[in-house]
Parts: sequence; structure tokens; C-alpha cells
Amino acid sequence: MSSSSSFTDETIFHYSLLCFFIIAPPTFISLRFLQAPYGKHYRKGWGPTISPSLAWFLMESPTIWFTLLIFTFGQHKSNLRSILLISIYLFHYIHRTIIYPFRLHLNNSNPKKSASKGFPVSVAVMAFGFNLLNAYLQSRWVSHYGNYVEENDWLFLVRFFIGLMIFVFGMVVNVRSDLSLVKLKGEDGGYKIPRGEWFEMVSCPNYFGEIVEWFGWTVMIWSWVGFGFFLYTCANLIPRARANDIWYREKFKEYPKYRKAVIPYVY
Repeated sequence: MSSSSSFTDETIFHYSLLCFFIIAPPTFISLRFLQAPYGKHYRKGWGPTISPSLAWFLMESPTIWFTLLIFTFGQHKSNLRSILLISIYLFHYIHRTIIYPFRLHLNNSNPKKSASKGFPVSVAVMAFGFNLLNAYLQSRWVSHYGNYVEENDWLFLVRFFIGLMIFVFGMVVNVRSDLSLVKLKGEDGGYKIPRGEWFEMVSCPNYFGEIVEWFGWTVMIWSWVGFGFFLYTCANLIPRARANDIWYREKFKEYPKYRKAVIPYVY
């Protein structure tokens, strides 16, 4: 690869990374006032809709196929550490892209149990674009710019195992909470007060778990790429958790007053 083409690739990568830090603040501010119109916050006026399960599958799919495509062009694509790291990233997104939509599909397959109002195509397209950006950055860093080959064994292993424990904890909370919500809605198609486990502390433990996951990922890969994704995750999910918390309290008079929105004992 020539020096000019290498410089061009590096420039594209760094400008792409800069996007994380540019879009996070306005995302956080805008979502304090206007929620994406799906799920509890569905409303008309956002164009045509598709089934939520199909929307989740399509908009999350770049995190698998584009990640694998970009990874194959990295100079460290055969390095065991790089393969291990990207496998953990893919582990989350295989669930989010395939397993979670499949559960939604099963839940919504019975019209008597489904209160789904559709997922706006416009929102799915925006999410698809973000996932393209994120898949490119995470995969390109792990396979090419993050030189884990020459890093001291003890330093990599300490960060990796600490980050992995955080990641696994967050994913368990995220997956179990999502499953509880799907089952709860599936009982009669309507919304109810979620109870049990982390729902006793926060209204949105699924969001809390995902935030924790990407903090663990940041520790594992130890880069601005991971931190940028973690920052954007917070900017996106914390305002939505707050909106969900308000929605629950307005809909259910008996909603537990002691629950926080997303961070136990804090917020």
C-alpha cells in the first residue's frame, strides 16, 4: 500500500471517529425533548413502518456483515488477540441482530398478543447508517490500527479480563431484562409494570446493561474508538430511559417511586 493511500485511509478513519464526539452532544440534547417514535413512544408522522422484528434485524445487520468485511482487510486480521476481541463484539450483535428480533417475531406472531404499531422505516435507516459507522470504526481499530500484537502480555491480559467481566455482567443484565419485557408484553399484548431482578432498582435495566457492556468493551480495547461508542451509547440511551421512566409513572399510578430511570441509586 502506498503512503498516500495509507494516509487517506487513516484520515478517513480519524474523521469517522470524530463523528462520534460530534454527534453525541446533540443526540443527548435532542432526545431530552423528542424520542424516537417506536415502542412506547410510537406516534404517526414518521412515514411508512415495518414490523419491529424486521426493523431490528435489518438496521443492526451491518454490525455483523460489515464488521466481518472490514476485519478481513486489517493488517492484524490473523492475530489471536484481535480475533478474540472482535468475537466478543460480534457475540453481542449476533444476539441483537438475530436472536432478539426472532423473539420479537415469535411474540408478535399471535395477533391477540401483539400490540405492535410498527417501526418507522426512517428511524431504521438512521440506525442502519450509525451501525455502518460503528462497525467500521470498531472493526478497523481492532484489526488494523490497534496494535495488540506488540503490547505487553500482562498489560493486555489485565485490561482484557477486567473489561470482559464488566462486559459479560452488562450483557447478562441486558439480555435478561429484554427477555422479561418481551414476555411481559406477550401475556396480553399490553404494557405492564415490569418487576423482579434489576427492574426493582431501575425502570430500564436493559439500557443500563448495554451501557455497562460498552464500558467493558472500552476497557478491553483501551482506545478512543471504544470510548466514543460508550459515550454515544450513554447519549442515546440515558435520555430514552428517562422518557420511559416518565411514561411508566404517567401510565401507572402505582408505579414504584423508589426506582431510578437507568443507573441504580443515581439517576
